Amino acid sequence: MNNYQEIKEKAYQANMLLPKLGLVLFTFGNASAADRSAGVFAIKPSGVPYEELTAEKMVIVDFDGNTVEGTLRPSSDTKTHAVLYKHWEDIGGIVHTHSTYGTAWAQSQRAIPIYGTTHADHLTTDIPCAPPMQDDMISGNYEYETGFQIMNHLKAAGLSYQEVEMILVGNHAPFTWGKTAEKAVYNSAVLEEVARMALLTEQIRNDVPRLKNSLIKKHYERKHGADSYYGQ
Repeated sequence: MNNYQEIKEKAYQANMLLPKLGLVLFTFGNASAADRSAGVFAIKPSGVPYEELTAEKMVIVDFDGNTVEGTLRPSSDTKTHAVLYKHWEDIGGIVHTHSTYGTAWAQSQRAIPIYGTTHADHLTTDIPCAPPMQDDMISGNYEYETGFQIMNHLKAAGLSYQEVEMILVGNHAPFTWGKTAEKAVYNSAVLEEVARMALLTEQIRNDVPRLKNSLIKKHYERKHGADSYYGQ
């Protein structure tokens, strides 16, 4: 009998980092952690304040969005998480927030341009922004379709989810993912800070150029390339 304690604890810890990092207000967000071998993930229960959360309150859901264990209703974004876990086999954690700066760019329907080396330390591209969903997707199975909106936009843009672990959904907010729930939270914090820096950059200089390719390549590869030398 699997009690899923490990992923419940991982999901709980990931969720508790969101308010600590200033990425959520009230209950505006959720994090999940997957157990690939069991085909399930643990996710925050819907509408429960962070100060009331415990690992035991995390809800266990399969990759089709069905509750497997738990007495509380899972996050309203559960079906989006389920779609991404089902189709992206390399990820183990997902985070969705309505963080201020990332959400402001999403509401503006703009990708976040790569202006500086902080951005290039994590990505070689703009942080993509999927267009607002079509009316039939909104009126249908909305959260389920949100997962496909994310996947389809990355595919259309020629981007890999293994390399680009974050996206904005137009008029909505950011989603991030990673091999672990902890990495998904890290990516969420990076997205928010890069979004804040990009906004300030454009306020200081409205005709600012994108970061030149030589700096993009240098900063990304020194952390992620075959001959990376950042860190211990």
